[in-house]
Amino acid sequence: MTKYILRRTAFLVVSLVLAMIVLFLLLRVLPGDPSNALLSINATPEQIAAAQKQVGSDQPLLAQFASWFGGMLRFDLGESFITSLPVGPEIASRLAVTIPLTLLSFALALVLALVIGFVAAWKAGTWYGIALSAISQLGIAVPVFWVGILLVSAFSINLRWFPSGGFPRDDWADPAAALTSLALPVITVAIVMSASIARYVRSATLDVIGSDYLRNSRALGSSFGQAMWRHGLRNGAVPVISILGIELATTFLGAVVVESVFTLPGLGSMLLRGISQHDYPNIQGILFVSTLAVLLIGFAADILQRVIDPRLRHSISGNR
Repeated sequence: MTKYILRRTAFLVVSLVLAMIVLFLLLRVLPGDPSNALLSINATPEQIAAAQKQVGSDQPLLAQFASWFGGMLRFDLGESFITSLPVGPEIASRLAVTIPLTLLSFALALVLALVIGFVAAWKAGTWYGIALSAISQLGIAVPVFWVGILLVSAFSINLRWFPSGGFPRDDWADPAAALTSLALPVITVAIVMSASIARYVRSATLDVIGSDYLRNSRALGSSFGQAMWRHGLRNGAVPVISILGIELATTFLGAVVVESVFTLPGLGSMLLRGISQHDYPNIQGILFVSTLAVLLIGFAADILQRVIDPRLRHSISGNR
């Protein structure tokens, strides 16, 4: 297990470095110069040269990457071209919206998916079991922003139960107001994500229900619930956990998209503003943090999967 964690950590570091290289190069191949964010339409050659020197785009590409990569190693995400403020603290403040939105959405989606997936598998031959499977398949194809618009129309405009967007100015100083502002965004993301997770829960439950060990447990006198709790839960959780890591990362990215629908001051609005203003430090900082979050979630899911299933603690050679 220790050797696997070390190998997996090395893979995480290599993946992060490669992602940083790709991220840096992709932004540099886009048309336009980063200094354009500081220039007016009628800028003189002298002003252009001064702006390029200010943002560092007059340096060779390798020197620009070395400067940015060195800043990443010092946990310095740079300064915004537009506001001249440090990018790191602004991202940290906006994560106070994005992280609760992601975790609450994922928790609600997981509860819904477990119920829907289990019932759809347990009652697979009934009309409502088939209906739940069909609904989960349909939910995967529904765009998350469209769900958000429908919820705003129903619960904000018509019923006036929740605000249509925005977030309290004092952030989490008033938790009730903050949670009320996040209610519709959380439900929006949870509806879409639960449909995806429910498919895997249903598939894993069907495998458990049809397994020999469950039938043997029932034959020895255990009830269905006792057999599922003692033998089915761990065996069914192993394939689902590997998917949950991917789904949690997808929920994080989906939350960033939904923030723009509900005008939440999270990473989504910051990213859109950075793109519109060609503010490279903001864009690079947000994408770096998002990539790091996705990689860490995958890392944690792999480790948890091996903790739950002892069979996965052995490598091909039989070493732990």
